[in-house]
Amino acid sequence: MSPLLEARALTAFYGDFQALFGIDFAIEPGEAVAIIGANGAGKSTFLKSVTGLLPASAERVLFDGRPIGALAPAEIVKRGIAMVPEGRRLFPSLSVEENLLMGSHSGRSGPWTLRRIYDLFPALPSLRTLPGNAISGGQQQMVAIGRALLANPRLLICDELSLGLAPLVVAGIYASFPVMMREGLTLIVVEQDVALAQRSTNRLYCFQEGRVSLHGRSTELTRAAISKAYFGAVP
Repeated sequence: MSPLLEARALTAFYGDFQALFGIDFAIEPGEAVAIIGANGAGKSTFLKSVTGLLPASAERVLFDGRPIGALAPAEIVKRGIAMVPEGRRLFPSLSVEENLLMGSHSGRSGPWTLRRIYDLFPALPSLRTLPGNAISGGQQQMVAIGRALLANPRLLICDELSLGLAPLVVAGIYASFPVMMREGLTLIVVEQDVALAQRSTNRLYCFQEGRVSLHGRSTELTRAAISKAYFGAVP
C-alpha cells in the first residue's frame, strides 16, 4: 500500500537556524501514528512543514503521491489534511457552534456533519450557544477536534491533545479515535504521554534534535529503547 502522507529527507529552517535534518516519515491510509519527543525536538516544526505553515520544497512532502510541500495551508486543507492545533485556538468571539462550523469552509464533502460531531461529543450540544472561551479545557478540545473533522479530512493531525487536561478527560477524547477511524480517517498524534501514545497507535516515531531517533511498531518498542531515543544523542 502506498503512503497517504510521506516526508522525504525533509528539512526546515527558521531564518539561519535549521530545525529539521532530513526527516523521513510515512503513514499509510487507515493508520494511527504517534510522534513523540522532548520540547524542541522538532515535532511542531514537522507539523508546520506538512500543513504549509512553514515553507518546504514541493517534492519533500507528498500527499496521496502528489507533492504538496510548496502549497498554502488553505490549499492543503482542501486536499484533505486538517490539524487540531496545540492549545486548541478557538475564537472567543464566536459561539461553540460557530467555532465548529469554521471547519466546514474547506468545502469538502464527507461523513462529518454538525450532527455527527454532536453525536461523537454528547457534551457539546448543550453548550452550542456559549462563547468558545466559556467552556472547560476538555470541552474546548472537543470543539477543536470537531472543527477539524468538519473539514472532512482524509488525514487528521492532532498536536498535544492531552496537554493540561485531566486524565479522565484525555481518556474520553482518545476513546473517540476508533469511531473516527471507522470512517476511513488516518491519524497522526503528537503526544507527550509516551504510554498513551503507544496504546493508541499502530506505529511510533521519536524525534530528537530535529531528526528521527527511533521508529517502529508501537507495541514492539521497549521503554528502554524509547528512553534512549527520547533523551540520548542521535546516532
